[in-house]
Order: sequence, then C-alpha cells, then structure tokens
Amino acid sequence: MSTYRTSTAYPFCPGCGHSAVLDTLNSAFGLLSVDPRKLVLVSDIGCVGLSDQYFRVNTFHGLHGRSIAYASGIKLARPDLDVVVVMGDGGCGIGGAHLLAAARRNIGITVLVFNNLNFGMTGGQHSATTPPGGRTSTTPDGNLERPLDVCATVAVNGASWVWRGTAFDKDLPERIAEGMRSDGFALLDIWELCTAYYVPNNTYSKKALLDTLAGLGFPTGLIRSERRPEYARALRAAGDSTHTPPGPKALSVRFASSVDRRVSVVLAGSAGGRVRTAARLGLTAAVMSGLHGAQRDDYPVTVKTGHSLSEIVLDPTDVDDTSVEVPDAVVVVSSEGLAKVRKLLERLPASAEVFTLAELAKCETAARLTVLDLASVPSLPRGSTATVAMTAALVRLGYVSADALRAAAREEGRGEETLAVVEAGLRLAGDMR
Repeated sequence: MSTYRTSTAYPFCPGCGHSAVLDTLNSAFGLLSVDPRKLVLVSDIGCVGLSDQYFRVNTFHGLHGRSIAYASGIKLARPDLDVVVVMGDGGCGIGGAHLLAAARRNIGITVLVFNNLNFGMTGGQHSATTPPGGRTSTTPDGNLERPLDVCATVAVNGASWVWRGTAFDKDLPERIAEGMRSDGFALLDIWELCTAYYVPNNTYSKKALLDTLAGLGFPTGLIRSERRPEYARALRAAGDSTHTPPGPKALSVRFASSVDRRVSVVLAGSAGGRVRTAARLGLTAAVMSGLHGAQRDDYPVTVKTGHSLSEIVLDPTDVDDTSVEVPDAVVVVSSEGLAKVRKLLERLPASAEVFTLAELAKCETAARLTVLDLASVPSLPRGSTATVAMTAALVRLGYVSADALRAAAREEGRGEETLAVVEAGLRLAGDMR
C-alpha cells in the first residue's frame, strides 16, 4: 500500500487521537489508490489544522471554521477532485452555517471531524460538542449545555453518508474510504481524546468516551446512507442545459441630446412609488440619446415605507464619478421625499431647478421652482406620479426628447402601460410652457 505521508513526525501531544486518525486517513487513501494529484486536503485553525503539511497531496489551509466553505468552492470549481476536510469540533461549531449548507446541497466532499470535545489548541475551552458536566477552562464547574449532535444535524439536513465512531475503531480506514467513495456529502464524526486538557480535567479515558456516547444516546456506526444528486455535478448539468438566461439588454443610439456637459437630477419620492423605475426610464432615454449615465438609489431597509431617492448622472463623454454634491435639478413628488431632500434644497444655487407638486411647494430654496399641476392630467394610474413628474422635468430641462422617452417606455416590461404614463408626462410638460 502506497503512503501519502511525509516522513516528518506529527506535532501533537503524546496520546492525542489526531495522530491515530491521520494514520488511518493515510491508510484510507492507500485503500482507494487515490491519485495524489487529484486529492485535496483542506484544513483550518486548530490542532488538526497543522496536519495538512504532513501529506504529499494538494492542500489548502484557511480561517477557523471555514474549511467546509473552502472545500465546497474547490469542489465546485473542480468536480473531478477528491476533496477531504479535516476539522476539529471547534471549527465545526464556528463554521456551523457552512456545515449545514454543505449537507443541504449534498456537495461531494468528505468531512472528518476530529472531535475531542474541547478547543485543544487555545487552552481547553468548551466547544459545541463538550458533553454535559464536562469540565473545561471555561466550564470549571461542569458544562451546562447540550452538545451538538453533528451526525444528526447533517443527516436531517440532507447529507448522503454519515458515520460516527472513535479513533480506536479498527475499521476506521475502511470507513473513511467508504465515505470518500459515497456520492455526495459525507461526514465522519470521530471521537477521540485530548490528552492535554480534556483527559486530565475530567479523568477521561477510552471507556469514559464510549460511556458518554451511550449516555447521550448518540448512535455509532453508519447513521445514514442515501443516494441524492451531488450538488457540483447537478449544478454543472443545469448550467449545460439548453436554457440560456437572457443577457444584458443592448440599447442603440437613435436620438440626439443637447446636453454638452455633466448634469445630474435627483428624484425624491416615497418607497413603493416606482421612483427607481422612473429614474431608470430617464436614464434609458439618455443612453438611447448618446449620453453616458449612472443611477444611484437610496431607500430604507423597510423597502415599502419611508423615502425613495434616485440620482441620475448624465454626461456626453463618460461617467467616471457618480457622486452628486449639488444636482442641477431636483424632482420632489412626496412628503417623504421632501423630508429627505429638504437640506439639499436649501443648498441649491439659483441656477438649479426644482420641480414639485403644489402641496409640496412651500420649501426653502434659491433654485427656480416649477409646480407640477397633476390635476391637469386626468386618470393617472396608481404609482405613476414619479414617472409623470420625471418625464415632464427631463423634457423641460431639455436633457432628452419626447421621442427618446417614448422609446424608453417601450423597452420597459409593461411597455404600453408605461408609454401611457410617459404620454401623460409629456402633456404636462407641454402645459408648463
């Protein structure tokens, strides 16, 4: 049987279970005759994280609790590789979300949990798997928490192959090999002794280890073996299907614009008022008029309540700076929007323009103020105020033409409905002359 081990001795404490488990891992590689060039050993911080340097295979070492995330990325990029994770119970707790995600996805990696019931590298603190009553540096009077059942957790979340045993099991090499041969996410929860901390703090032994397993009702041996689609392969198959997702929409330049410098417009309204849609419509019309543009949106995390702001920057050459300190125009269509931009309005110079509704017109600003009379536009659909106002403002400012806005409306998913709203805005712009 070929060896995948270097000749360097392990650095672990005398009697530590890590050495025995790593030797069985080497034996498992030999049983499978794995090509070392196709094998990746992934580790993170912890005593077991030191072990990858003692194998003649590809290795990846990363942050504590993140080894499963790294291994998943490697498997997704190279499904042809055999990816094995070696991690401690500390990393298993810290990286619990990654553990669950890998099990749910059933990604084809094999995880060996070197479970010695405490953080052995950093001083013997209690971990997610410390048994009740376990005395550690952080639980000197005995642990009060129920330990994480690693096997039950991954099994119920979809892992295809799950096994639990100890570092003393004679058939451990065969079980590791079996886990690596399984198609999908495989995990071996291997209980062992930490001779530096847990053993002396708890007068612990092999018998005590087995008694703890029995007392907790944690079964040993093969706990789950079920065939499920392996995630990396299934993902690639889905990507190779005949369905092609739509690419970015190309906009052709069909109209002209009189804009000869960088200009910017701020549209201020309410969340849920289609403010971003109205700004995007204006931006689309500008791009179709040969301008470069950018849009930045601002709204609260509640999404459907409070303000909604959109800034658009238009430039005949390029937009290398999307910041808007003092806009050329501000369009205000709701009280929430006004509250958000009130200080901005106070800073506007006399050369700027403000478009707003009659009920919002009492605002302090040196800018030219234009009141939009929506009463002159009958039967406006609900949620169309922002689009009507933005359309009227852009036309009055001379940034884009009516035909460009009509064409932009046809590019929208609800083309005819949007076109009707744009026409209402164009009529409003005409009434403002």
